[in-house]
Amino acid sequence: MKIAIAQLNYHIGNFDGNLAKMLKAIDWAKEQNADLVCFSELATCGYPPRDFLEFDDFINLCDETIQKLAQASDEIGIVVGSPSKNPVIEGKDLFNSVYLLYNKKVEFVQHKALLPTYDVFDEYRYFEPATEFSTVVFKGKRIALTVCEDIWNIGNENPLYTVCPLDEMIADDPDFIINVSASPFNYDHAEARIHVLKANVKRYKKPMFYVNHVGAQTEIIFDGGSVVMRPDGKVYEELPYFEEGYRIYDLEDVEQGKENILQPKDKILEIHDAIVLGIKDYFGKLGFTKAIVGLSGGIDSAVTTVLAARALGPENVRVVLMPSQFSSDHSVNDAVALAENLGMQYDIIPIKDLYDGFMDKLSPIFKDLPFNVTEENIQARSRGVLLMAMSNKFGNILLNTSNKSEMAVGYGTLYGDMCGGLSVIGDVYKTDVFTLAEYINKDGVVIPINTITKPPSAELRPNQKDSDSLPEYEILDEILYKYIEGQLGPKEIIALGFDEKLVRRILRLVNINEFKRYQTAPVLRVSSKAFGMGRRVPIVGKYLS
Repeated sequence: MKIAIAQLNYHIGNFDGNLAKMLKAIDWAKEQNADLVCFSELATCGYPPRDFLEFDDFINLCDETIQKLAQASDEIGIVVGSPSKNPVIEGKDLFNSVYLLYNKKVEFVQHKALLPTYDVFDEYRYFEPATEFSTVVFKGKRIALTVCEDIWNIGNENPLYTVCPLDEMIADDPDFIINVSASPFNYDHAEARIHVLKANVKRYKKPMFYVNHVGAQTEIIFDGGSVVMRPDGKVYEELPYFEEGYRIYDLEDVEQGKENILQPKDKILEIHDAIVLGIKDYFGKLGFTKAIVGLSGGIDSAVTTVLAARALGPENVRVVLMPSQFSSDHSVNDAVALAENLGMQYDIIPIKDLYDGFMDKLSPIFKDLPFNVTEENIQARSRGVLLMAMSNKFGNILLNTSNKSEMAVGYGTLYGDMCGGLSVIGDVYKTDVFTLAEYINKDGVVIPINTITKPPSAELRPNQKDSDSLPEYEILDEILYKYIEGQLGPKEIIALGFDEKLVRRILRLVNINEFKRYQTAPVLRVSSKAFGMGRRVPIVGKYLS
């Protein structure tokens, strides 16, 4: 039996576009004489459709797509994920299902049992969990069809769930397993995914074909990395990350285990490629083409600009340099050098006159009060007004350049440097931003060396450095990681040897600045716990305040 995998980039709610992609893959699979072609979870509508699932019209369009795909199954079996209606009044109205289509009809449907409701997932909001499990015979081979999370409770070892679907199906002695997935990227997830697949195959001694989404849906990025597993628990082939592709496999070859192809796993490489894809799909799927960035000469805006240029093309990225009286000459020179290295349009708009105008209007009210963060924020907001004006006038979408360390502790100005339609590096800690800059320069200087080596500074007052307000980023980021990703409390972090006063100060900053993060742009998710839909904490909570 020949089995094809189609690793595709779907667009939520774009039924015609998604169908066209799948029909193209089906035609390719037929040309390769494949017996079966596999698509991923909720492929008809894209993942995650969220509250679109509450619209009857949306579900009807999913059903229509299934019927159109069925018409293409005259010579080939098609495995595809799609919502299906629950005929029972009690419970949720829908199942998250995988279909087997053949001979122009629906041959078999298996519903998903394990519905993740954590981090970015909220499936139990929409779907009824399956309680019945069976396999299907296709061309003389018995197949266990599963959906994403259903393989993540191996032998009932996951405490989130009480059932293991494959334990139920294995009694039928299937010849192989297919898993259709929508498994989002984070820089640790590829290793975890391979571990889970190996554990399943070692337990059941069956080949497995795992097909994943690729592409970005606003903040969530899918890396692809679809996998074919040998029955001995080893990888037969792992498909490339962050790109669409087709593959065809002979089941007998997989069973005999002749290949062992794995993709390289490097944190910074994966973050780079994920963000480039995230920008590209955010713009492409919304119909935008051009971006604008406030380029300061600092490392955050430099990395953001390079990533945007690689995603959209430098001709589609406009940068604006907005020096103040506190900006150093080398910052302006570094920003100009970067723009010229990339071959992109840049404008220089000094903001001293704007700042002086604000201060002139406010001086009767401020009187002799000393210079403080207020005056710093006026500079940042002046820049935000200029950038948004150019965005409105020319149609360039503003990219936010704040990193995760700054977002965590509120080291940014609402309606100023926190403006933007998309937060590019808002899930990348400052220490990783430096490493990302070094990776960008691996084949030659793109980002000026001075931008990477100089002490970080917002340049909003004379001789300002980030370390005036924050601990060194190596320390700050380690504490933030243990709190945000590690979900450790203050006592646990202090017990690891960190200064108690510093820990309590940092954690308090994280919590009291939640109101800022509620008002910022969507953050491209590259970690296991990004700010946004995957981290839900109250604005007015007392914890650590």
